[in-house]
Amino acid sequence: MAIGTSAVCGSFKEQALAGMHFWTAHSRGDSSAISADTFKVAMFTDSATIDQDTTGYTASNEVSGTAYSAGGAALGSVTLGMSDNSGGTTTAFLDFADTTWSTSTISSAMGALIYNSTLSGASTGSTTTADAYPSVAMYDFVTAKSSSAGDFTIQWPANTADAAAIRIS
Repeated sequence: MAIGTSAVCGSFKEQALAGMHFWTAHSRGDSSAISADTFKVAMFTDSATIDQDTTGYTASNEVSGTAYSAGGAALGSVTLGMSDNSGGTTTAFLDFADTTWSTSTISSAMGALIYNSTLSGASTGSTTTADAYPSVAMYDFVTAKSSSAGDFTIQWPANTADAAAIRIS
């Protein structure tokens, strides 16, 4: 298996500090509107090589099947939060609505990658750059998951400082 762990990608951490990713729409003090980026989740077979060093989405070794398209599905209902985790450390976290491919036939999904599908490339001058469709986090399903003419759902964990899909502490 080439997935093997679940982690926030290192390149995302740098890009987040550089202000490249926008999870929600917002405005600045001068009232300039900034739209939210579109983040997607794509699923991969055990032949994929995705890990915390993955810098961008590629369709190589992505699952295929009925009701699943290359690139995966957009994440919905992004929720941002911040509170202390069980160890008392202030933690910022993100959560999403569960992601479902309805009436799908998908086999051998071993993991998933969240990535920013809005950015086909980005930079902050000479300091920080991003690959096309920069990666955010990857998840190992531990065992192969499948669906047969039914719903395939990624159920994101509870939206808390100890369990949310993406946590920074």
